[in-house]
Amino acid sequence: MSRPPTAAQRRVIDDAEPVTGRLRGTPAQLAALVKRGLAFRHPRPPHDHFLTPAGHRIREAPPEPVPAAETPDSADTGVFAARVGGEAEAGADGPARAREVHSAWQGLLELRRMTNPDGAADRPCGWERTHLVRAAALALEAAGHRPAGPDASEGYRVRATPQPEAVAVSAPDDGTLAACAATLEKAGWQTGAHTEPRTRARYLLASPRRR
Repeated sequence: MSRPPTAAQRRVIDDAEPVTGRLRGTPAQLAALVKRGLAFRHPRPPHDHFLTPAGHRIREAPPEPVPAAETPDSADTGVFAARVGGEAEAGADGPARAREVHSAWQGLLELRRMTNPDGAADRPCGWERTHLVRAAALALEAAGHRPAGPDASEGYRVRATPQPEAVAVSAPDDGTLAACAATLEKAGWQTGAHTEPRTRARYLLASPRRR
């Protein structure tokens, strides 16, 4: 892409549904994003538009500075983020959070159906393989597991690893760790239990299943 998207195009990209990348905009805006390779029109009715991998990268990158006249009103966008554990969480738990998590998980299942070659929803898709930590955390939170707080005294933590297509999942006890493994395997991940040599702490290595 030779130039960054315009401010109006960037707003359409930023407002895409967090997991599926479904877009809302005028026909002209959507057509312009398709022309630039940032979106595609789904072949099946209702022929919605979705971000391509390039579009997802644009959304996750810091926006280019734009003139003040083109800057939208500064308001929180409320972008959904799966809780990976260990951070000081913003926002409270409760029905609203539960609805957000449920909606994001259902959106991810739909993304699997749309992008896996055989339409399978029981195994991870390409988006999950490029967002391993967020994808694993969403699977855990959607199943009702609680993320660890800042002191990591309870709940799960999901972290990146040097291994390709693998995340580490830790928990304060073997029972919680086993429950996390069962959830991830049901969600299409393969897991293996390991012991950290220095601390003897138990953890999971989890990878998206391909078949």
